[in-house]
Amino acid sequence: MKVNEFIVLNKFIISRYTMAVLPHHLHGNFYAKVVEEDGEYIVKMRPIDIIKRSCDYYGSSFRGRKEGTRAVIGITHKAPIAIEPLNEIYVFPTISPSDPRCVWLSHIHVYKYEPTKNDQTIVYFTNEKSILLDVSYHSFVNQLYRTAQLRTKLTERMEARERKLQYVFRMNHSKGWLQQ
Repeated sequence: MKVNEFIVLNKFIISRYTMAVLPHHLHGNFYAKVVEEDGEYIVKMRPIDIIKRSCDYYGSSFRGRKEGTRAVIGITHKAPIAIEPLNEIYVFPTISPSDPRCVWLSHIHVYKYEPTKNDQTIVYFTNEKSILLDVSYHSFVNQLYRTAQLRTKLTERMEARERKLQYVFRMNHSKGWLQQ
């Protein structure tokens, strides 16, 4: 089904190509507008429900991802969410996730950002699309940096674990070789 040139979907899972999930009002209902690298869709779900469903899809609950953020970087309020760290799917809310005006942005797609005179922020994505957010520049930058901190810490942990496994594998492999 199409509405005003938008494809309308019943369900949606965030992927590496998802840039933003915005609230969208359609016929008196609260839905989401999803901005992807190659197009935009209207989804018959609230943005927070898309985030939660995506967490579930990739093997964790939204609550678990929030608790993980708290454990890794100590953030509990407006916490960034590592939906799927191996594919670098990290999103962050512009305001409280319980607020129906909350916009979720994908960290890897934010190219640059700048303040406006009206205490808003313009965000430019890697594919040259942009959106105007009703959030202060300072608040936006804070959220962006929190997400960068989460990404960095989780990446460091994953790389350290990989190095440790490689070391253990090499040690076990070399012991077997010496015994022959």
